[in-house]
Amino acid sequence: MSFKEVKDFSLNNIALETIKLWKKNDVFNKSFNKKNADSFIFYEGPPSANGKPGIHHVMARTIKDIFCRYKTLKGYNVVRKAGWDTHGLPVELGVEKTLGITKDDIGNKISVEDYNSECKKAVMKYTSDWESLTELMGFWIDMSDPYITYTPKYMETIWWLLKQFHDKNLLYKGYKIQPYSPAAGSGLSSHELNQPGAYKNISDTSIIAQFKCVQDGLSDELKPLFPFFFLAWTTTPWTLPSNTALTVGLSIRYSFIKTYNQYTNKPITVVLAKDLIKNVFSKNYIEVNSPNELQKFDGDSKKIP
Repeated sequence: MSFKEVKDFSLNNIALETIKLWKKNDVFNKSFNKKNADSFIFYEGPPSANGKPGIHHVMARTIKDIFCRYKTLKGYNVVRKAGWDTHGLPVELGVEKTLGITKDDIGNKISVEDYNSECKKAVMKYTSDWESLTELMGFWIDMSDPYITYTPKYMETIWWLLKQFHDKNLLYKGYKIQPYSPAAGSGLSSHELNQPGAYKNISDTSIIAQFKCVQDGLSDELKPLFPFFFLAWTTTPWTLPSNTALTVGLSIRYSFIKTYNQYTNKPITVVLAKDLIKNVFSKNYIEVNSPNELQKFDGDSKKIP
């Protein structure tokens, strides 16, 4: 066999000729029909066909293909079964957007059966695009009989497997911090958090907590300012009961501020980063640069800018 001379070099043409050669000689099917050979089982972590494939899918599938081709060259029968992942919040949200409904409308404006039917259509929308890309990139996988995750057989198999884990005492209850969607009533995966529109800039209420300083260990210079409070900003106030310490930055300049407690209207001294003063206070405060300036603040609001 002599090597073919290529005069008009085109990687695209070479790829198409290779695919044509594989089809003509049924190379893929022959690769896993070896007699008396051990099997290497490969079930692809299936893609979802509700969206078009991208370059990242080509990269991931190329890596998968490397291992399967290696095992094939080592003499194994590698039956590669394709699959379709048909569950997930992006599928539901896409259908709801198309139909102009929300989760609350399911069972009211639209029946559960009709909603599921629309989801099944949507999730297989770009099947032909996936099949075309799979062939063009030379990814060997049997797409003629894929497993589909919305079929009862697949779902019942998952429940059966979970029961086997339970019977063998391999399941345990634990706790995990998980992103959650109140609108969907569901936890969110990292993939779902990266969907278009998942993040947007909004103005929301946050908490500035006051932490009272302890007098023990204060320098003589700071004792005249006691009692005072450190201000700490948080977007997660539910974590405050578990806080055990505050941290300060060596490169951050802090200021003592004489102001009024907005709840009691009594004079109060607080500490915060100098650069953040303007973000917290708009009026009714003075910045204390030394204990001697305390005499300027005697509770008379007229003396405060």
